[in-house]
Amino acid sequence: MESSTASTVDPESPSRFRYSERDGVVWGDYDGDTVTFGRFVGTRSGDVLDVSFAHVLVEGGAVVSGSSRSVVQAPDPEGRLRLVEDFRIGDADHVSVCVEVHSDPESTLAG
Repeated sequence: MESSTASTVDPESPSRFRYSERDGVVWGDYDGDTVTFGRFVGTRSGDVLDVSFAHVLVEGGAVVSGSSRSVVQAPDPEGRLRLVEDFRIGDADHVSVCVEVHSDPESTLAG
């Protein structure tokens, strides 16, 4: 994760997301930074992903759930994809940006 309006992103250990897709269905998991672990599932249509998620916070162990819509942006000069995600937790709207990490052969997005 490069940035988020929901929390300050630790650049040394940001949340890391792992995505899978088959026939327009997307799913995956994430962990790191403020999140112990999380899971998501949803759909992709073109460059738009709509998912529902749930995760456990490191501080206090609260379970948080919500939904998000991400737009896949064209690769940057280094060839990395970006996801700009609008998400809602409770009554608050947030935005985060995830950037692809090339060191993972499974095309992991850090975000």
